Amino acid sequence: LALDDMAGGTFTISNGGVFGSLMGTPIINQPQSAILGMHATKMRAVVDEKGNVVARPMMYLALTYDHRLIDGREGVTFLKSVADKITDPARLVFDI
Repeated sequence: LALDDMAGGTFTISNGGVFGSLMGTPIINQPQSAILGMHATKMRAVVDEKGNVVARPMMYLALTYDHRLIDGREGVTFLKSVADKITDPARLVFDI
């Protein structure tokens, strides 16, 4: 990629959850470099650390990115970091 190909590139956050979206894959519109899709938070059955089935709030996140600019490892690391900070907002305050 040349610098001109990346000029004006942005990162977008799409909140389909406000419209009730449970899951989806956001699509990049050029010159975006990536888009994070955040979906509705709903109570779902999950297995806790003791093996019990319990209701917990769950939200799907989806990250679509231009592989010419962002390597998969960095994309997944970023997505996991966002998920961790949403799960435990204290991580935002203390930057952990």
